[in-house]
This record gives sequence, C-alpha cells and structure tokens, in this order.
Amino acid sequence: MSEERDSLSRYIVFRLILLIPTFLGVSVIAFVIVKLTPGNPLISVIGFGGPGSSQQAAALSAQLGLGKPLYVQYLLYLYRVLQGNLGNSIAQQIPVVTLFEHALPNTLILILTAMVFALVIGIPIGLIAGVRRNSVTDQVARVGSILAASLPDYWLGLMLLIVFAYYVRLFPLGGDTSPTSVVLPALTLGIGLAGLIVRLMRSSMLEEIHQNYIRTAKSKGLRERSIIIRHALRNAILPVITVTALQLGYLLAGDFFVEYIFAWPGIGRLVVSAILVKDYPVVQAFLLLAASFYVILNLLVDILYTVVDPRIRLAR
Repeated sequence: MSEERDSLSRYIVFRLILLIPTFLGVSVIAFVIVKLTPGNPLISVIGFGGPGSSQQAAALSAQLGLGKPLYVQYLLYLYRVLQGNLGNSIAQQIPVVTLFEHALPNTLILILTAMVFALVIGIPIGLIAGVRRNSVTDQVARVGSILAASLPDYWLGLMLLIVFAYYVRLFPLGGDTSPTSVVLPALTLGIGLAGLIVRLMRSSMLEEIHQNYIRTAKSKGLRERSIIIRHALRNAILPVITVTALQLGYLLAGDFFVEYIFAWPGIGRLVVSAILVKDYPVVQAFLLLAASFYVILNLLVDILYTVVDPRIRLAR
C-alpha cells in the first residue's frame, strides 16, 4: 500500500512538472493568435477620428506596450502572468482578474448544472439500453442519443427559449443568475452531452455484460440487478468518467453561444464581447484559463481511475 501511494505521489509530481512547458506553449499560442487577428483594439475602444482620439490612442498604446516588438510584448506579457497579473481590460480599464472573479462562478454554475443534467439523463438510459439490447427501449435510446448529440447548441437554445420562456413562460428569458434562469441554458449544453453519454454507456455495458466475471457471478446465483449495479456498472462507467471530464473542459471553452443567447453573465459572454473589440488581455487570459482547466482535469481523471478501478496501477 505504501509503495502504491509513493508511486501515485511521484506520478502526480511528474504530471505537475509537465504543466510548465504546457502552459508556456499555450501562452505563446494565445499571444500569437490574438496578435494575428485583424483589427486595432485602440480604434475599437477609443473610436476613429474623434477629437483627442490620436492622443488617447498614443497614450494607451504606450501604456500597453503595443509599439514594442512582438517578442518584447510577449516577454512582458509572460512576466506579468508569472506574477499573477493578467493585465487590465483595454475596453473597461479594470483588472482582468476582477472581471473573471465576477464571471467565472456563473460559468461554473452553468456547466456543472449542465453536467448534472447530462449524467442524470445519460447514465440510466445508456445502462438500460445496454442491458436490454435490441429492445424497443434500446432502439429509442439509440435514435434519441444520435439526435441529441447532433443538435447545434445555438439552435437548441433558441428553440428552448422560444417554447419554454416566450410561449409557455415556465422560465425567464435570461439575463440573471436565479435558479430558474440556469435551467434552459444548462439543458441546452447538457442534452448534447447526454446523447454522447448514452451511446458510450450503452457500448460499455454491452462489452462488460459478456465478460467472464459476469458469467461467474451469474453462476453463483447473484441477482441480475446486483450484478449490473455492483459489478458491470463500476467497470462500464470508466470511459464515461473520461469523456465527462474532458467535456467539462470543452463546456468551459465552448459555451459562448449559449451564454450569449441567454444573456448569461459568464465568461463566454465576456470573451465574446472582448473578441468583438479585440481586448487582448481578456482573450489571452481566457485561453490560459481554459488550457489550465483542461490539463488539470486530465490529471484528476487519471487519479480518479485508480480509485474507481483497483485493477489500474500506475507505472513507476
């Protein structure tokens, strides 16, 4: 047991060390992509041709160091990031950290609620479809999962908004963070993920129920429900854990349309507004945040694997 803990500790330390070159690479990509996009943030923020606009643009350009060579701008940007300073928003002239402190909790609430909806819908349906192969339930689940996974988020969000907020009036149109306001955007994000989980859970169950240990459990006279829940489900859910964790990172980086449609005050809406005015610090900070979140989730999934499945041991 002590050797396993030591091996796990060394693995975690090794993965944390690997985060350093990963973050450096992401910082370079974020910096270059934003710089290569067309447009001038100073014109977007200050305006063009107005009285005093030239002087304001020159002052703001000097403050941001936009007149310096690109490699100097990157080194200054990296130096600030290493100090925990993500810079100030060009458009709003307040620290990016302050903007994220207000927007990030709302985004986390949205994506975690969407994840709960997806798991609650996807795991039971996929489990039943896998156990009752080729039944009517299985066929409906397969068709429904494909349909759910193929619906565009922006279209589904608009349909839910029109039906349940405008006509039926069960939920508000959006614009706040009340418990009822999160339902429709969370369903918009969660339905597509639920379709993916249904298909993945079904295929995993079909594979597990034909394993030798399942036949052994049946020969010992164990009840079918006990075999499915206590044995097959525990192993079949491993791929679902991986996909769910990776999709959690995707939801953080990909909920722009949903937040914009529902006027949800999260990071997605903030970043869309920043892209429109080419607010460098906000966009770069978001790219770093999304990459960090994604890498850390991968590490947590690897650790969680060893908890869920004792057969998995980390190589020394």
